[in-house]
Amino acid sequence: MLQHMKALFKVKIHIIAIAVTAVVLYLSLVKMPSYNAGIVHLDKLQHCFAYFILSSLWLLVFSKKNKKYLIVLCCVLFGILIEVLQNELTNYRTGDYLDVIANSIGVFLGLFVFNQIKKKLKLKKQKDL
Repeated sequence: MLQHMKALFKVKIHIIAIAVTAVVLYLSLVKMPSYNAGIVHLDKLQHCFAYFILSSLWLLVFSKKNKKYLIVLCCVLFGILIEVLQNELTNYRTGDYLDVIANSIGVFLGLFVFNQIKKKLKLKKQKDL
């Protein structure tokens, strides 16, 4: 039963990761309404959060395959590609190197949190033995 639940979780996390990737791509290329929340560089925080979630999900998907640095590289390249696409495909969005930096910070935060959780789980597992 536990293996069945793990397999189901793995399928669902794949679907969620794909859906989040598609949402990030969509939201990055559509015309967004302008708003002023009074927070300087709020969009950079949003970029950081989006890529934190994106990288965390993909790290979970491939956690057993030990491909975390490939996932990090792909997420950073995805962020760069989106900024290039914004600049080339739209006339209402512009690519911004600060967005690339915010995206990358989010990815590396995702990796950091993933590593910390994995380390704690490993220590707990060793304690239980």
